[in-house]
Amino acid sequence: MSATTDRAFVRMEGVGHCYSPSAGTMAVQQIDLEIHRHEFVAVVGPSGCGKSTLLRMVSGLLIPSEGKVSVFDLPVTEPRDDVGIVFQKPTLLPWLTVRKNVLFPLKHKYGFYSDADERRADELLAMAGLAQFAERMPDELSGGMQQRVGIVRALLLNPDILLMDEPFSALDAMTREQIGFDLLKIWTEYPKTVLFITHSISEAVLLADRVLVMSQRPGTVLDLIDIDLPRPRSADTIQTPRFAELTARIRKHIYEPEAH
Repeated sequence: MSATTDRAFVRMEGVGHCYSPSAGTMAVQQIDLEIHRHEFVAVVGPSGCGKSTLLRMVSGLLIPSEGKVSVFDLPVTEPRDDVGIVFQKPTLLPWLTVRKNVLFPLKHKYGFYSDADERRADELLAMAGLAQFAERMPDELSGGMQQRVGIVRALLLNPDILLMDEPFSALDAMTREQIGFDLLKIWTEYPKTVLFITHSISEAVLLADRVLVMSQRPGTVLDLIDIDLPRPRSADTIQTPRFAELTARIRKHIYEPEAH
């Protein structure tokens, strides 16, 4: 689904960031990346390598110390309405129903939501397999279901770009795999430009068009790998020799960096 002939929706040029200038320790450095319309790019790397820092800079929550981050050819200087974010935990409000949690960003931003907004929320919940839980409270849902509500909430404003910061990390392995397939279904029906942060190599290969592999801190780009697995992907994809080759290539970068 990559569209390399289109202008980049997200561009990083020579990006670096230092959280403590006095110490001079860079979190990331010399990151160059272009993400195109409706492309799904996953980022993997060791803990502390700056994966989430990249996402925060694209979101406008963090301004880089070096280089430039742009969205639609405009420098990112603050959070944007056309960028949705899904965090590690869905942070649902426990006193609101599932439907009202999905609608909360509109209520918070504008003070109200319309009948059309409610219909869209219901459509998204149905697409995520949550229609019958719209009036439930968050604590009545499993962890995987709560995370799907978080994804639906991020999609309500129909953002052009979806940023996902290890959204499945708190889930057990079986739920994590299933919600990965759920995400692919949602992405197919509502195409978005996605930057997906994960610690899971197999998850990155299963979901993405390309995988950015980062080094130890300060995080730099070790490899940018085209994932040439046919779509739609399924559990059978994981069993293919090509899937094994791609995951092995990424593992070699991360666990044997001196070999490169």
